[in-house]
Amino acid sequence: MSNIVDPLVAQIATRVRAEREQRRWTLAQVADASGVSRAMINRIERAESCPTAIVLSKLAVAFQVRISDLLTPAEDSADAAPKSGEQVTGVRRRADATEWRDPATGYRRRQITGPRFPADIAEIRLPPGARVPYPAAYLAYMREVIWVLDGRLTFHEGDAVHDLGPGDSIELVEPVPHVFANTGDTECRYAIIMTRVDSP
Repeated sequence: MSNIVDPLVAQIATRVRAEREQRRWTLAQVADASGVSRAMINRIERAESCPTAIVLSKLAVAFQVRISDLLTPAEDSADAAPKSGEQVTGVRRRADATEWRDPATGYRRRQITGPRFPADIAEIRLPPGARVPYPAAYLAYMREVIWVLDGRLTFHEGDAVHDLGPGDSIELVEPVPHVFANTGDTECRYAIIMTRVDSP
């Protein structure tokens, strides 16, 4: 068995541990706040397991951060000052963008904006048959727009179901459970644009 650890898995491990230690939480406290088992959190922090989209969303809710924050090194976070001599530029090359793949569904997420940009924008590729749920609490301090670029997305917003095609978008302002589903036979590509709000 190979001992090589995927760099992004190691990065997530470091960030999750940093978020926990910053709050001086135990593994048990993170487990209570997130609903993710202590054993799973331990495996994530040791880079022995790549979290699924569902697990990442639960951890993001517990820490009150965005999923993209958990995919970003702590030293690159939004409140981090530029390093000495660091060139700050608005150009982001595709090759340098973080792309994460959900091991459970094959869902791929590519970060478009950097952590210092006020809106969080990501490109998602959802394979046929994939279904990714998010808890209502994930939107408690966020506002989100979903914009379909290619394919079709079946989006569940609480009890409502929306069939979205290329060019369609939906704004989410209420914290309700939501599900991204691709019921077709081709990949669906969409963008997520998120901003933080001060109160639910």
